[in-house]
Amino acid sequence: MTTNLPFERFLGDLNPNFKHGMKKTRLYNIWCAMRYRCTCTFGDKYKNYGSRGITVCDEWQEFIPFMEWALEHGYKDGLTIDRRNNDGNYEPSNCRWVTMKVQK
Repeated sequence: MTTNLPFERFLGDLNPNFKHGMKKTRLYNIWCAMRYRCTCTFGDKYKNYGSRGITVCDEWQEFIPFMEWALEHGYKDGLTIDRRNNDGNYEPSNCRWVTMKVQK
């Protein structure tokens, strides 16, 4: 199936062999690291995230919704994801993109 949409490679519902093509990007690595911190009990960061009850929202368990949120909310190379409420979860209402200087 061929479409004229600029982001047709992201439209998984139109392509049963869908791959987002973002695996080697910085944004994909941020998404993986975020999920890892909250779920990997043997990871070195788990004690500061998952063991404190911090989770990744259901919506962001899939990369595409996270990517869409990130691009609509100011993601740029050089920025890092930040939770406004340090005790809150990774979810759209609690996250923003900031420099490392702001996050520290």
